Amino acid sequence: MATNVGGAPDQPQSEHETDQVSENQNKEQGAKRKRMKERSEVWEHFIKEDLASGRQTICKYCGMSYKCGAKKNGTSVLWAHISRCRKYPLNTPTDSKQSLLSFKSDKVPSGSTSGLTYHKFDAGSIRKALSFMVIVDELPFKFVEGIGFRHFCGVMEPRFNVPSHITVAKDCFETYLTEKRKLKNVLKRCNSRVSLTTDTWTSIQQINYMCLTVHFIDNDWKLHKRILNFCPISSHKGDDIGKEIEKCLLDWGVENIMCIFVDNASSNDTAIGYLRRKINGWKTGVLKGRFIHMRGVAHIVNFVVSDGLKIVNDSVAKV
Repeated sequence: MATNVGGAPDQPQSEHETDQVSENQNKEQGAKRKRMKERSEVWEHFIKEDLASGRQTICKYCGMSYKCGAKKNGTSVLWAHISRCRKYPLNTPTDSKQSLLSFKSDKVPSGSTSGLTYHKFDAGSIRKALSFMVIVDELPFKFVEGIGFRHFCGVMEPRFNVPSHITVAKDCFETYLTEKRKLKNVLKRCNSRVSLTTDTWTSIQQINYMCLTVHFIDNDWKLHKRILNFCPISSHKGDDIGKEIEKCLLDWGVENIMCIFVDNASSNDTAIGYLRRKINGWKTGVLKGRFIHMRGVAHIVNFVVSDGLKIVNDSVAKV
């Protein structure tokens, strides 16, 4: 039997005493504060290490290290790194020279085996598409500064910086100038004569406007209708209308005119007379402009119906 230093026999501990010691040890460990489990999902992409300079975290994909002190360093820097980490599998390539495959938005033509096409990020093309949308859908320029539209663009293409409404207005004007140059070239190469339609009206703000539309058949025998000008005009007088049409035709370089369609307002007779003299001076008219004036049938029918209703006005009122 083993003896201790004092010579007394060494008594084995009972089961009760062993349980008491274990319970005391658990109480001492529980007194210390337990480390909380990391709640942010960003820690799924990083590994923590204790170094001599302090605790640091290392990216699992590219090996970039950051300080991760609990009190001094937050997770914003880590989230920013994950969003731009090139080796993170879910990030799209940031190299603008690399093309991506995507499906065509239009219907796949018959006979083709695939609807795939390549796509490359181009901020200039996106801005052109944005100005096209504003023009075609008749949207206000401030539409691009809406919270919902900016959120949509951020989800659709985070790399695109949505421009301000002033920039969009400039882009729309550039689009207009580009399309104007294209139409000028088409009219210049067109071998046929053109016909014009014009009308004026007054808005609720008491501003006079005039619209000038051109109709022509191109070299492939396709009929086209294009608005050449939409502008304010000083008054509805015939001379003012004629001068504004002349100014527009000189700007577009249009001289080979077949006829001009107008309604039966008396001011239009004066405007057509003014233009007939100018076109004869250009020596580009047909039969000295005798048949240049074409009156709108709808307006004539409107006059006929109005005069007829005046005759039967009493009968209509009784009904």
